[in-house]
Amino acid sequence: MRNLIKIFLFLLPVTALAQGSIGSLTGDESVFYAQTKQVNQFFLRFNGEENVTGKRLYAGDPGFRDLKARKKYLNILFDNSSQTINPDVKFVFIEDALNKKNPAELDFYALGWFAEATCSFTYKKEKVNLILYLKIIRQKEGYKWVISNVYFDRFESWFTHLNDTANVKYFIHPMSHELDFMNLHKAFSEPENLDYYFEQNYTPDMTGLFVMEMKNGNLNFVSVNNLKFHVFQVPGWYFELSYFNRNENNSGWLISNLLRLSEKEKKALMGNYTHIN
Repeated sequence: MRNLIKIFLFLLPVTALAQGSIGSLTGDESVFYAQTKQVNQFFLRFNGEENVTGKRLYAGDPGFRDLKARKKYLNILFDNSSQTINPDVKFVFIEDALNKKNPAELDFYALGWFAEATCSFTYKKEKVNLILYLKIIRQKEGYKWVISNVYFDRFESWFTHLNDTANVKYFIHPMSHELDFMNLHKAFSEPENLDYYFEQNYTPDMTGLFVMEMKNGNLNFVSVNNLKFHVFQVPGWYFELSYFNRNENNSGWLISNLLRLSEKEKKALMGNYTHIN
């Protein structure tokens, strides 16, 4: 789990909240810039299902999913101050996303995106931070958000030996069954080394540990400190969606990071954080 977290954090660097100039805008463009205040609204604008005045567009309405309008305004849905988004990569992304044969459309209720909430908890009276990963699932006639994975560095520190293949000191002898496994007392007498006695490919269930510690009263929720979304629905691409609260037009929910990813890479990352295979 540690290596997967490091890979994901490497792919998703923290975006600076510096303010940048957005240049000269027409009145309509300025309104459009200033209005992206909800995630759902970002999805609508990406798809060309909302016009510059904020009016919802439906199939048959003038301008509905119009590629020319989408290309014009998709540029506006990026964080202008981001140092991680290469302008050339951004240009290629827009061209790919809005190709005439099969333009990309985001689906709020489909797989291919998830939320990452950095939260404050108290753990045995100590203030700590945990990361909760959430996804939308269908339930009967509706939908709901569910916690799909958890990351807490304290949990991870309990399993420091899982990748240690060199140490052969801790093991259960292959003939232990003939002694009714009486030597298990040795394994259980040193809890700090217990993970040596499991299979090498054993993976701790962080969500299970989280639920257990919550139910035992050791973990108590305090607040959500930061929220961002990871979107994999555009073929061949990944982007991060972050909220920027600043006194300028280029604010609200904006694309803060952009990467080319193969479908195999996307599936692996989605599976690691949302248990989607």
